Amino acid sequence: MEINQHELTEQGLQELKSEIKHLREVTRIENIKALQEARAQGDLSENADYDAAREQQGRINTRITEIENILKNYIIIKTTKSGMISTGSTVKIDFDGVLEEYEIIGTLQANPLDFKLSNQSPLGKALLGKIKGDTVHYKSETNKEFKVKVIEVN
Repeated sequence: MEINQHELTEQGLQELKSEIKHLREVTRIENIKALQEARAQGDLSENADYDAAREQQGRINTRITEIENILKNYIIIKTTKSGMISTGSTVKIDFDGVLEEYEIIGTLQANPLDFKLSNQSPLGKALLGKIKGDTVHYKSETNKEFKVKVIEVN
């Protein structure tokens, strides 16, 4: 059975370590206090505070487990200075006359609104292996065709 390795930048790894530490040392403790306070109110069968705290406890524990699994199965994205786009590259593209700069990263850290593009997204896949000056044609997830030009690769 193949274990799915999660691609992370060094920054992404540190963010996950900080998040799990905060969840364990702050959020979970606050949640336990909220549960104790809700229990102290008496009848739990119609106690909305208790129900909300239990739901939050489930979300916290699920996220902790999720991060633990990521931290057991990750690889650090190593950037190369070959001039060829790879996971970890920062790319400036011309998108219909608009210059946009994206960091190509693994799916866990991807956030297009933050200009962090997944290497598994249609544009991310199309850019991999390209160099400055290349024109890239790709289809979006909605099957719309686009053309972008690679202006710069870092």
